[in-house]
Amino acid sequence: MRPRRIVAGFDSATAMLRSLASFDEVARKEREERSVGADTGPVAGRDPEAPGPGTHVLSAVAAAAGRAPRAAKERLYAVSGWAEAVPRRRVAEIDSDALAEWVADHYRGGRSDVAFLGSANGALTHLAAALGAPWLPQTLLIPVRRHGVPPEDGREDLRRMRSTGEALVRRNPDWRLHHMHDPVQDRLMIEHMCYFRVKWLRLPAAYRAFLRATLPRGGTLVVSDCALRRPTTAVGERYVFQHGGLGGATQDELRYGGPRVRAFLRAHGSDRRAFDAPEPDGEHPEAEWGFAPELMADLDELAAREGWKLVRLRYDEPESLSPAVADLYRGQYRRRGVPPDRLLAETFMLVEPYWALRTGSVPYWAVFNTQPAQRALAAYLDRSPDFEEIRLGLFSHGVESVGLAGAADWARVLERATKVGTFLGTDPERYPRDFAVLFRFRRELARVRGRHPLPEPLSWEEAARTLAGEPGVDVVPERV
Repeated sequence: MRPRRIVAGFDSATAMLRSLASFDEVARKEREERSVGADTGPVAGRDPEAPGPGTHVLSAVAAAAGRAPRAAKERLYAVSGWAEAVPRRRVAEIDSDALAEWVADHYRGGRSDVAFLGSANGALTHLAAALGAPWLPQTLLIPVRRHGVPPEDGREDLRRMRSTGEALVRRNPDWRLHHMHDPVQDRLMIEHMCYFRVKWLRLPAAYRAFLRATLPRGGTLVVSDCALRRPTTAVGERYVFQHGGLGGATQDELRYGGPRVRAFLRAHGSDRRAFDAPEPDGEHPEAEWGFAPELMADLDELAAREGWKLVRLRYDEPESLSPAVADLYRGQYRRRGVPPDRLLAETFMLVEPYWALRTGSVPYWAVFNTQPAQRALAAYLDRSPDFEEIRLGLFSHGVESVGLAGAADWARVLERATKVGTFLGTDPERYPRDFAVLFRFRRELARVRGRHPLPEPLSWEEAARTLAGEPGVDVVPERV
């Protein structure tokens, strides 16, 4: 199977990889043109009309959903995911080395003094863009088709798909499989598929070759190390099951239920009072966002051999980086004479580094559209007041999930702007079923008034000083 038919286009890591690689290609071109005195024009760069995060299938479905009735929208969204999922009979054909080559091939080459590898993170995507650096993900999502499992029944999902997962890990000894079943945020998608998230525990050959071609001797390899962990159930060697993802539901709600869970299940026509899942018997890095430290041994060996500095950028939660990266951009804009008073708030896979820099927007990434994420953004604004403009792109996942922050909740954030506070690409009347945000987000951001040339890349040392001062973030030299 071709790698692009294996990895989910709606995966956070894949969306961020594509966004950063596209930025890298355009930024190199624009800087080359500027170096020879060429005028790149006011709208040079990424085509705002191109498909947004995800794949052409998902963007096409988002456009088609439009004003369709709720049930039809949900069905279209679920079918779009199913169309991207791997047929179960072909899972044993999947090859980790081929996927690693596919990841590395997103970049068009070129040297950089710094490179990132590890956990997916929207703020890290903006950090890498500011440094002109590539990022290689440790984790990818492989969706696998299956039917007949109620979304609230994780135990049955594991029973039905266990043999398929075992075949995958036998075929790929450098992966650990995190079989993830989230009955809250992913309810629509998991009705017709299961989520296999795979993490590299050994550094693949394609990653080694890419890093050698990218980093000069004396360069810096930065490990994106999200420390978030979750309860898991051991299934086999290099195979664990994780019930629930990072979102608005608490661990107790995912395991034991509660008033909010009962209301959620009733709203979806279920007579159950709680979710059903295997009992956890251990703990592992969170399936989507956490970093598996087994990879560090190979990274340390490679850095020593190639003469690189190895740095671990360790952060407690996915959003821990967001305030520091936003402050880094504010400082950069001030030094360039760009007013640092325009905030771009993004959620989940809505991450757009190119147009953030071109419009002089300070990026703040929220991991999802939940109440905790909304409160974290509000807390950042409490200590970073006086944004004249605040624009917010809300990812839509199709359900009023437990702990969802509604459009009215997010609108209160927009009221903090002193001049302009507006949703970006988002129709608050249709949220959280406003699937068209996937292609409107970039288009509307590209239309924001004012353009600025792309700046020259920052140095890692400058970025590290800002990051190290943020609570919940540590910059740890592993090899100097």
